[in-house]
Amino acid sequence: MARWTVDEPTKIDFDGVVALKANIVAGTVSVLPSDHATLQVSEISGHPLEVVHEAGMLSLTQKSSGVEGILRWLQNTRGRTSVTITVPRDCPVTLNLVTAAAVVTGMSGRVSIKTASGDVTLDGVTGTIDANTATGAIEAQGLGGSVTFNSVSGDLALAHGTVDRLSAHSVSGQITTDVDLGDSAGVQIRTVSGEVTMRLPRSTSAKVALSSMGGRIDAGFDGLGRDERPVGKSVAGTLGGGAASLNVNSVSGAITLLSRPDPEALKREGEHDR
Repeated sequence: MARWTVDEPTKIDFDGVVALKANIVAGTVSVLPSDHATLQVSEISGHPLEVVHEAGMLSLTQKSSGVEGILRWLQNTRGRTSVTITVPRDCPVTLNLVTAAAVVTGMSGRVSIKTASGDVTLDGVTGTIDANTATGAIEAQGLGGSVTFNSVSGDLALAHGTVDRLSAHSVSGQITTDVDLGDSAGVQIRTVSGEVTMRLPRSTSAKVALSSMGGRIDAGFDGLGRDERPVGKSVAGTLGGGAASLNVNSVSGAITLLSRPDPEALKREGEHDR
């Protein structure tokens, strides 16, 4: 086992990293893919950073001891730690954050994130994503794989890429997606008052069920039936062959399902305009 206590900017190289876990209070965390595992600490104040590399597991933790130390650790929002970590592309990544912001790019292994108020950006992450936030926002683009999202008031925004599974639950956070659905993909979204806006290709094949107790429901696809009742309303039907499934439910949040032209249609329109 190798151990470092870091209290100033530094760079450390590692051999044989197979998993990463980082516990950071405030500052920034960047995780990038590389065949050569490194840690670059560009800024650090407040508690030092304890780095442990054991049996392939790389762990980063702002150092504390005992209950009082943990309370000071949670209250250490004036200190900052800015780190950049490179690990193999398929390395599982676990981030536990308080107010720190995180950027994860190009990873294909499992990415698990828990944050209180720190914002998280995911770019080109194609593995399994598990994100839990209180008020922090999660933004992701270029996805591939499955996404699980749980939030109190933090927002979720997904753009570009294809999802095989999306499970999102929020109290008041907004959920906005503009992605393709994989073959046999399953999407389940639940909110209390948070608004849900989804944009799908016009050629999407899915069984659709949208329902809300008091929120507005708008759907931009033909072939979906609407049921209005004194308490509650729903829009349901089958798009194409119904290969995937899409279920969205809210208590009072509005639900909007939009269609966008397929890439082939946009290409044909571009050629026609020439």
